[in-house]
Amino acid sequence: MTVSTIRKRADFLAANRGVRVARPGFILLAHPNEGQGKRFGVTVTKRIGTAVVRNRMKRRFRELLRAALPGEGLADHDHVLIGREGGIERDFAALRSELSAALARAAKGEGDPPRRRRRKP
Repeated sequence: MTVSTIRKRADFLAANRGVRVARPGFILLAHPNEGQGKRFGVTVTKRIGTAVVRNRMKRRFRELLRAALPGEGLADHDHVLIGREGGIERDFAALRSELSAALARAAKGEGDPPRRRRRKP
């Protein structure tokens, strides 16, 4: 089974309503997608670093997801990885094991509590 990518902003926003599992290097969002198969998306904000750093992080995340989702991903779900500041320095093997643990938690429906909204200064 092939894994496709999420390209539309609306799909990324919909994933935010799903299960959220935070890890030191990334945050995993998993949301049902009404039978469109296993899909994934990656997002890294400018807060993480320069374009070179962000693109390197996105390449690492895409490779992680392409390897893990066919076997461990949730069927008919969108999977979105959001990069965190510690993600670029983390060992690739550590990221792989964290992704496996995060996917297992998401499959059980054991997400982290919703995040608090930050107040604008």
